[in-house]
Amino acid sequence: MQQIVLAQYCEGAPKPSDFRLETLPLPEPKDGQFRVAHVWCSVDPGTRSRLSGGDSYAAALPLGKPIDGFSVGVIDVSNHPDWPVGTKVFCAGGWKTHSLQSGKGFIGRIADVPGVPLSAWIGVLGVPGLTAWFGLKDVARFKEGDAVLVTSAAGPVGATAGQLAKAWGASKVVGVAGSDEKCSWLTREAGFDAAINYKTAPDLSAAIAAEFPKGADILFDNVGNAMVNRVLPLMAMGGRICISGQVADYNLTPEETPGIVNTKPFITHRVNMQGLVVFDFARGFPQALETMAKMIATGALKIQEERFEGIAAMPDAFCGLFRGENTGRRVVKVGAD
Repeated sequence: MQQIVLAQYCEGAPKPSDFRLETLPLPEPKDGQFRVAHVWCSVDPGTRSRLSGGDSYAAALPLGKPIDGFSVGVIDVSNHPDWPVGTKVFCAGGWKTHSLQSGKGFIGRIADVPGVPLSAWIGVLGVPGLTAWFGLKDVARFKEGDAVLVTSAAGPVGATAGQLAKAWGASKVVGVAGSDEKCSWLTREAGFDAAINYKTAPDLSAAIAAEFPKGADILFDNVGNAMVNRVLPLMAMGGRICISGQVADYNLTPEETPGIVNTKPFITHRVNMQGLVVFDFARGFPQALETMAKMIATGALKIQEERFEGIAAMPDAFCGLFRGENTGRRVVKVGAD
């Protein structure tokens, strides 16, 4: 098997030299375990929070340890009666070609749904899609008629959140993204009502305000403190902010991270702000996954993927997330179909 490990702690934006490819003997499952041969692995911006040597919402990853990530594959050896050879699964397998599993934790059987690619089970049907579902439904307390602003909207979390909002009856959904191509996809394919290119908008705050003359009911933020600070004065009465991710802040030290100073709307407009770790909602995963799989199969939920070949491509695929290169979910093929 092969795996990618942390070679040195990341300082600022991660770079491929922070990682190392290792080759090891195939692990053999003990009683109650089974081995998954991975086909696809994901790279996730939230992984960055563990790679600087300090604890975040998850403990820091020690040097020499394999990088966290999500995988889909097939069981090729099993010593567990409930998980037979040939079962297709999604799991927290890490940046590896194989992993040992026990059936506990983040793992599930993959249902064959025509029109749904296997890789989608670590994208819209994985943590990104589930984050969008529960962030919007439970944390932002979405209700029909809400006007919704989504940042980093062309990523898998943001794009899914915006499409779910439309499907659930939002009065308006606006995305913020980093290129005209991304903005075009959001309005042309994903059904957003409007999209704003934050890199070219002369005045981003004014552009957002123009889209929400009565204020935004929900901000679904994947960017970080500077964006939240910008949008707070533009929230509607009783507005809700879901802190889903902080891609602009992951590479910053605590001293470099912008503060949030536009706090008056918390009082004047009764704005509520809450973050989430999606595993808090694990009991609801099966229903959410079943519903979103059907939406993908019928074309009601659009997905975008960037596919890379070979486990050695994982470090650069990951680093590219922080260069703003990605359009949609980045997945890496590490094994045979």
